[in-house]
Amino acid sequence: MNRKPTWIWIFILFVLFNTLACTIFVGGPKYPEERIPISPEAVDSLEISLAEALAESAITGNFSLNVTETQLTSFLANRLATQKRPLFTEPQVYLRDGQIQIYGRVERGPFTATIRILLTAGLDHNGKMTLQLTSADFGPLPVPAGLQEFFTGLLEEAFTGPIGPLATGIRLTEIQIANGTMSLKGQVR
Repeated sequence: MNRKPTWIWIFILFVLFNTLACTIFVGGPKYPEERIPISPEAVDSLEISLAEALAESAITGNFSLNVTETQLTSFLANRLATQKRPLFTEPQVYLRDGQIQIYGRVERGPFTATIRILLTAGLDHNGKMTLQLTSADFGPLPVPAGLQEFFTGLLEEAFTGPIGPLATGIRLTEIQIANGTMSLKGQVR
């Protein structure tokens, strides 16, 4: 009787279970080399900047706010961390060339992929910021339904959530996105 040694079976089982326990990276767009730092202080500074801009607008009638990549990346990371099953993890938000570029990692079953979402900010007839989904690259994974609504709601929360009803009295007149900053200008209604 020809029996294989027990250690071979143990090795095969070990490799099989190890493979099943791991996720498989399936690709997707590459993160930019420059990484945006994430910090709770950046979230606080976003809330403080918004409060100061609103206070100044109450005096002057003009609203002006500059938001940085670090503030938006930290805000997004903070919000995703509070979700039980976030849409993605490891967010990076870049404000370049008139677009909001969002990178992250998504897991679906045993597969992990890098994602890139490009949004263009605009204004509706009421002076409210709108977001247009320009493109979404989830590598070989399907793009989740409701993606545009998710980001629209998230950015609305970033600009109105911390202050609540106070921010609704602002009519935006201009949005510029370039060189790591999003500049918002407007007037009190």
